[in-house]
Amino acid sequence: MTTPLNSPPPAAPGNGESASGSRLAVRRVAIDTWRENVAYLNRDCAVYRAEGFQALSKIEVRANGRRILATVNVVDDPAIVGCHELGLSEDAFAQLGVEPGYKVAVAQAEPPESMGALFRKIAGERLAREDFRAIVRDIADHRYSKIELTAFVVACNRDELDREEVFFLSDAMVQTGQRLDWHEPLVVDKHCIGGIPGNRTSMLVVPIVAAHGMLCPKTSSRAITSPAGTADTMEVLANVELPLEQLQAIVRDHRGCLAWGGTAQLSPADDVLISVERPLSIDSPGQMVASILSKKIAAGSTHLVLDIPIGPTAKVRSMPEAQRLRRLFEYVAHRLGLSLDVVITDGRQPIGNGIGPVLEARDVMRVLENDPRAPNDLRQKALRLAGRLIECDPDVRGGDGYGIARDILDSGRALARMEAIIAAQGGKDFDHNNPRLGALHFEISAPAAGVVAGIDNQQIARIARLAGAPKVQGAGVDLLCKLGDTVQSGQPLYRVHADFPADLEFARQACHRTNGYRIGGADEVPHVFVEF
Repeated sequence: MTTPLNSPPPAAPGNGESASGSRLAVRRVAIDTWRENVAYLNRDCAVYRAEGFQALSKIEVRANGRRILATVNVVDDPAIVGCHELGLSEDAFAQLGVEPGYKVAVAQAEPPESMGALFRKIAGERLAREDFRAIVRDIADHRYSKIELTAFVVACNRDELDREEVFFLSDAMVQTGQRLDWHEPLVVDKHCIGGIPGNRTSMLVVPIVAAHGMLCPKTSSRAITSPAGTADTMEVLANVELPLEQLQAIVRDHRGCLAWGGTAQLSPADDVLISVERPLSIDSPGQMVASILSKKIAAGSTHLVLDIPIGPTAKVRSMPEAQRLRRLFEYVAHRLGLSLDVVITDGRQPIGNGIGPVLEARDVMRVLENDPRAPNDLRQKALRLAGRLIECDPDVRGGDGYGIARDILDSGRALARMEAIIAAQGGKDFDHNNPRLGALHFEISAPAAGVVAGIDNQQIARIARLAGAPKVQGAGVDLLCKLGDTVQSGQPLYRVHADFPADLEFARQACHRTNGYRIGGADEVPHVFVEF
């Protein structure tokens, strides 16, 4: 995050700042440090020695009316960073916004003002609203190192936040970024808490509700630990990294969009926290609620349908757990002024047939085109979620939403709206009848005859990622059998696609350890809990 300065700009380009601090020439170091600003200093640099910098300490870099904070890494190789240079990681370089060689001011960074509140949370204390605002403000300004961020995330996970603290955290996240205002009384969105591969219902819900006339600006995330996020799958069909002005114009013209949320700077502190939470596989209820609701409020949503899947290998595995999470979401949403409809859905297995960007885009387009090969579970779930959103329309009677959504899909209006949105976002050539899948593949077959009695969501997702998804768009897993299907010994259960031999071998080894399928009797298929 960049922070405007009150001091005047430099007198001449390239001559550095008039502000205090030693000056070094900027060098772009092409390293992706994922949501962390990192600066590289040569160990023999005079500034490094004189200022008393240490590895992992924070420095402040000023240039051309901007300031960033960065974590120091020490370099011994002058080919990476010379003695008169300051290297910046990709994120840091982009945020500073100057040309290579520009002289910047470098100084020790002041400790974050919220450090006292962080220490109290680490000690297990309950924090007040202003404490969370201070912490989140410092997180958004990149004042925390990854170590300090990890301490905050773990402390909130260990001593679970009470519901008022979750509201304080959510509200603080909203305050630190942009907040969109669509100047309409009804702005709808749909979100799933995640954990179910292939669950691309948003790409069907958006065109359906937009064709109904409702405003649905869908800003989605990219995958971090899953085989594809909505943005990754939509990127197969169109551009998703849209400037905010273009995004707003598309929404005004077509009543909806499907874009990556990173360019809009909505709840930027959440993006930083996610970079720590996901590698640690920490997804505590409080942090999940704050993350989801802060993004929706910042995007200007007034009404949200929230999907909580429940199943043996889903994030939520029991009905009591789902109900507790629902109540927490409802409490915080009410405090934030967001109308929320929580729906508990079937999370026993992946949704649709394809796991990976191209495979999931194929499934979505087949549903939109009413293709007989379209996965019925994806179609039905999308229709029910879209129906719940349509019932937010005061002119629609409760219970009529599903029928309206089905008519919009069956008539081709949803397809026409999706094609218009794709064209507005810079459509790409994609043929769902002949999708460009990974050229290398292998199949996993049933070891014995029986019924598919279990599918491990987490293992199937892991296999798809090892095959290359989402970085390799055509990589992933194509499911050939679902829960309850009768199979014969040797019958293919799914097909794995990859583009590179190493990826294919990683996925093959994972399948041999455990293929994610359990073959048993019909009475062993897990019971489904749904509220539709």
